[in-house]
Amino acid sequence: MIKNLPRIAALTCAALVATAPLTTTAAAAAPARGALVKAEQSARMTSAEVNAFLGKAGFPEIADAKGVDVYSVSYRTVDVQGRPTTATGSLVLPQTSAHDLRVVSYSHGTMADKQEAPSVASKGEGRYLPVYFAAHGFAAAAADYLGLGEGPGAHPYMHTATEAGASVDFLKAARTLAGQHQVTLDKRIMVTGFSQGGHAAMALGAALQKDRDLDVSAIAPISGPFDIEHAEFPAAVDGTLDGRSAAFYLAYWLTSMDRVYDIYQEPSEAFRPPYDAKVTDLLDGSHDRDTIAAALPSTPDELLTPAYLGKLGKPTGRLLKAIRENDTTCRDLRPGAQVRLFAATGDRDVVVANSASCLKELRARHVDATLTEVGEVNHFGSLRLSLPKVLAWFQQRSGASAG
Repeated sequence: MIKNLPRIAALTCAALVATAPLTTTAAAAAPARGALVKAEQSARMTSAEVNAFLGKAGFPEIADAKGVDVYSVSYRTVDVQGRPTTATGSLVLPQTSAHDLRVVSYSHGTMADKQEAPSVASKGEGRYLPVYFAAHGFAAAAADYLGLGEGPGAHPYMHTATEAGASVDFLKAARTLAGQHQVTLDKRIMVTGFSQGGHAAMALGAALQKDRDLDVSAIAPISGPFDIEHAEFPAAVDGTLDGRSAAFYLAYWLTSMDRVYDIYQEPSEAFRPPYDAKVTDLLDGSHDRDTIAAALPSTPDELLTPAYLGKLGKPTGRLLKAIRENDTTCRDLRPGAQVRLFAATGDRDVVVANSASCLKELRARHVDATLTEVGEVNHFGSLRLSLPKVLAWFQQRSGASAG
């Protein structure tokens, strides 16, 4: 769930330095989860070019910024039915001789267009944020999730199990790729993400606690939609959310969850005409948010049938199953990892009540967790104000010097 970033989305990646493709193919043919399929170096930037690249997007200059190498990665994972598939992501390595690099896993916000994903985009949130962390000396891993980037099929938007599974598997592929470049990565992962990525970050943290090869050190989600049932859907229906944003998110969530849970018989059961005839095609992975939003109405009332609006308020059956199976990210985490939640009281895309609900769930399970409210700013403003706090906490946790 991310609105177009006011300065970021319109910028070109003039500072990226083109390099000759360097392709690496995994030797093992077995379709093991997390196995590296291929990797291509998509960009290389000096420290000066990093600062120029990030500076045009509104980031402050980074003292002693590291140069970075950016890799687009394809790897093996499983789909929503547990069947073997492939997914893609971006690994950004700082140009340093250090080993046992601390890893930041960055989970990106809502992207409807496959080409906006970190592994293929040359600009935007999914590219800028991993470069930002790598410039401070971290290895930065950004999974596309299923169905985005070069991943086959449709993206299962907000599907907790595959957000987590694809992200864990990408971290394992990233370790293989780093090793091929004589870089070792610390297994204690620091996890953050924005909007949908906040939801994905919490899911990843819980999955890492169960993994035999990796572990989670710190989790810092920003403005995540953690409580669809009790916070986000009520805010969408009662007008608390921005109407056009709410219509977009609901259309994306419903069409995605219908593919997984069969939550309506026909689109006309959920969507009013003429949207019932076009919403599935609009959300096929080939249209960006602006295009989709322009083709949808400005409120959920205009988008959804009265009967389905009522169901969102009192969900039952497969709809309730879809909500509750994916509203578990904050109650799945066990004590051990530290969590620092960030949110904005002025956010009209993901209401702050989501983070308050998450904090309550975490503390009920005796997880070390806090919530920092960054003020009466909008959705993107919550990312802008939270990011330096997340970086400082990660640096403190890893022993890295301030950049």
